[in-house]
Amino acid sequence: MTKPSLSQSTLLAAALLLQPAVGLAVANPPAKPATALPSAPQSHSYGMSMLSAQANAESAAFDAAAEKRASQVNGPGGKTLTRHQAEQLALQNNPRISQYKLLALAQNQVVRESRSALLPTLAINATGVAAEQASRISSGTVDSSRMLNHMGAGVALSQLITDFGRTNNLLASSALQARAANANSLATVDQIVLTTDVAFYNTLEAQATVRVAKQNLAARQAVRDQIAALTASKLRSDLDLSFADVNLSQAKLFLLDANNLADIAMAQLNRILGLPTSNNYKLVDDADPLPELALTPDPLLQQAMQQRPDLQAYTYTHQADLKFANAERDQLLPTVSAIGLLGTTPVGDKQYYNPDWYGAAGVNVQIPVFNGFLFTAQTAEARLRARASDQRTRNLAEQITRDVKSAWLNANTARQKMTVTAELLKEANMALDLAQTRYNLGLSSIVELSQAEYQQTQAAIQDVNARFAYEAALSNIRYQTGVQP
Repeated sequence: MTKPSLSQSTLLAAALLLQPAVGLAVANPPAKPATALPSAPQSHSYGMSMLSAQANAESAAFDAAAEKRASQVNGPGGKTLTRHQAEQLALQNNPRISQYKLLALAQNQVVRESRSALLPTLAINATGVAAEQASRISSGTVDSSRMLNHMGAGVALSQLITDFGRTNNLLASSALQARAANANSLATVDQIVLTTDVAFYNTLEAQATVRVAKQNLAARQAVRDQIAALTASKLRSDLDLSFADVNLSQAKLFLLDANNLADIAMAQLNRILGLPTSNNYKLVDDADPLPELALTPDPLLQQAMQQRPDLQAYTYTHQADLKFANAERDQLLPTVSAIGLLGTTPVGDKQYYNPDWYGAAGVNVQIPVFNGFLFTAQTAEARLRARASDQRTRNLAEQITRDVKSAWLNANTARQKMTVTAELLKEANMALDLAQTRYNLGLSSIVELSQAEYQQTQAAIQDVNARFAYEAALSNIRYQTGVQP
């Protein structure tokens, strides 16, 4: 095995980097530059060069594996997905949307069922009887007991004249329940949109963190390669190279963790989208500038009380309960209906069926007198349920007030963090540049450079997180105020 050697350009670059430090050492003798450290023996330098070559090979293998994994995750070309596209996919494929739409359609049919009581009822009857002629039924009935051979057909018509508002109240109650079902369907849409937005921004943040991790790995790889070259030239100590190797390993671990979190976030997004297969998208953030936030939560509260579909559903349900309670009370009132009959008896004993047709019309008045207090108990039950639904509506209104204020506070804090994290990243980049320059001049140790690299990485992550946290907070405000997507 031949001894690896550095190129002349590498040695020249290393010498140029150290030249200002040497001049500074001459001008200021008490300050010892980094080159004043004792040089390692030649055999040890050869061993470190071998370790450096091995580390470079491992790093190249890690990069190749990372590139292969990225191609597997993103696929050839990588599908792009915006937030609006994700919302549309979720609304199309999520089974909860279909569930609540079907329930709303079913409740609309209940309205038709209630309205049918106001319309006439018409029935056609055809009857044929074979009996022991003129025999009589002696038990089980108080109607006409004589049985005769005959065959006849006719129509029967009945029409409700009035029940003093009971049917109208039932109809109004079912109509309000239908409106509540439609509002619940809209509330489900809002919930799916919010869940999709949160998953979208979580995945977008995870993918941005992966990009930061890759940039961090590339930067630490470059620093490690530089220190390895300087160590091989006896211009840096083996301790510096050890620190650089540790920092590089940490960067690799950080990239692995970031990739894992990105995969988990993408799996969660795919589940919410309701797709039959798992797709790996390259998410694209909104190009439009971020909207401004209201100065106070008061206008948001007013908007929420007017537009929140779940609050509207609770309000309609309470109104429906009141109408149903009135309908239960109206059972105690009379019911007036009209009845009409018309038909013919072509086959039968003329002694009993003469003429061979029949017809009648009349009015029936039903007045409830006593049924064991059934109607009274049903009325009391309906009124208590109406009071309970009123309290449930009030509780939801108070919860909405709390949630809107919390959403506004979170969004306001996230907006302020965006400014702070941008300034923090700017300062961390400046500190890293200064630390790198000081280390190149031999004025600081590898510890100071490592600390600056770590702070710059954390600042970059916080800057990415701040924007997506603000966008997610704005999505939550849209949900809390009932703004339709």
